[in-house]
Amino acid sequence: MSQLPERFVSLMDRIGLPGLPDALAEGSPEVSVRFNRGKLPCQFDGAVPVPWCDRGIYLPSRPSFTLDPAFHQGRYYVQEAASMFHAAVVEHLVTLLPPRPLRVLDACAAPGGKTTAVADVLPEGSLVVANEYVPSRAAVLRENIIKWGDPGMIVTRGDTASLSRLRDTFDIIVADVPCSGEGMMRKDPEAVAQWSEGLVAECAARQREITANLWKALCPGGFLIYSTCTFNRSENEENVAHIIDSFGGESVEIPVEPSWAISPGIDTPHHCYRFIPGVTRGEGLFVSVIRKPGSPSLSTVPSRKEKKQGRRSKGGDAVPPQVMEWLGCPERFAITSASGRITAFPAEHAGLLKAVGEAVDVIHEGVTLATVKGRDIILAHALAMSTALRRGAFPEVEVDRDTALRYLHGEAPVLPSGSPRGYLLLTFGSSPLGWVKNLGSRCNSLYPQPWRIRIKG
Repeated sequence: MSQLPERFVSLMDRIGLPGLPDALAEGSPEVSVRFNRGKLPCQFDGAVPVPWCDRGIYLPSRPSFTLDPAFHQGRYYVQEAASMFHAAVVEHLVTLLPPRPLRVLDACAAPGGKTTAVADVLPEGSLVVANEYVPSRAAVLRENIIKWGDPGMIVTRGDTASLSRLRDTFDIIVADVPCSGEGMMRKDPEAVAQWSEGLVAECAARQREITANLWKALCPGGFLIYSTCTFNRSENEENVAHIIDSFGGESVEIPVEPSWAISPGIDTPHHCYRFIPGVTRGEGLFVSVIRKPGSPSLSTVPSRKEKKQGRRSKGGDAVPPQVMEWLGCPERFAITSASGRITAFPAEHAGLLKAVGEAVDVIHEGVTLATVKGRDIILAHALAMSTALRRGAFPEVEVDRDTALRYLHGEAPVLPSGSPRGYLLLTFGSSPLGWVKNLGSRCNSLYPQPWRIRIKG
């Protein structure tokens, strides 16, 4: 690891964290994963639980996740253990809101770890909007959301100034804001190389701009989860105080167990939670929750006009009738066909989808079911990954690990003798892996080309 900047070491000493630089220089990053609530879990030898996340585990070493078919099935997400704390935070906040489906915004969402962690603890029927500003990171976010398979998600690409137009819309907003990255110094040499006090000041100012925009999109009585992966007070406690003082927010306490070894905020009256390497098992993280004044609405059901618009394919193409047979609960969805793409989106939130699309670019919504090319209907990989897929709607073929990896490399698998023609769902470990089309004389793989594995194993 690169030598830590002397001014960083001095800063940590001034704020009362004199042992942190040694922990960053001498310690090794933890390896941890979090299982998908909606899919079958898998086994890892030697794993131990992450105490603040009931679906998270620490691994004794880092395996080749790229060469694990279960990873590509979205059965688990490789996530730093401290970041799993967001799931515990949201799980508590749900108890403070009316018992109904919630609307959640993850404003700086890429690559998707916190988004999927939050989605897994929300009430049934909730909706998550996952936003990312940088196009390349937004593409990675979209891929990870599709593999996770939750149909109640929208992925957008835009800035927080645009999101501010969605006034009083979201019950919970997650703002894991861009920061100086001090918490990543143990695992990322670039975080060491780029650090400066100027960068800290620049980040703190940008974070205040972001949170001011997001505050407008937060419902009265809603919660802003502010987090960074850095240690200094400028980007953490001081920004929390700024949000509370500027907007009249209320600091919210989150129940934590003493055994978790989460540290409190530094020189602040507000509820703050610090994950400090060498003290807590994980990398650096700061979290604080601020509640917006007012009372939350008892309902998020769209108006009658919004419902009507959401349930028909206005101005679109005819939806093939067989599509309804592909979904486990088709009555929950508005099915639309436009520009050759057939999608299913939760009907209850159709009005919100329209509003979001008017504010920022929507690059994924609900479940993409298929594309239509002439007379052909080509099944989308998103349907295979979605928990909304009705198992049994298509013939299934279970494959072993070697065959699964060949498929993920883009090769057409050899199917068992007597396999039916047409679309088949490949499964691995009894979970969907993706589509093939059996033509009899040959089999075509439908695994998305940009997602194919490039390394051999």
